[in-house]
Amino acid sequence: MTPEQRRLRASIAAHVQWSKTGDRSARTQPARDKFMHRFEVEVDPEGQLDPEDRARRAESARRAYFARLALASSRARTRKRGGAGE
Repeated sequence: MTPEQRRLRASIAAHVQWSKTGDRSARTQPARDKFMHRFEVEVDPEGQLDPEDRARRAESARRAYFARLALASSRARTRKRGGAGE
């Protein structure tokens, strides 16, 4: 199979799976929980914070993570256009 054919096959499989899923949010909840757990461990590796404080800090860590991604993306676009970007 060519890379394009593999991509199409994977796309078909994904569409078939989603067509059988009634509650998309429930299906993806475990992945979102695991992703957020990453930030909870980052801000409280020993699990000593109050759960509300840990959640607040984890949300801030998550926002910082996405802000860093946005900055890196912006810099990459600037470099691609031939600008300074740094």
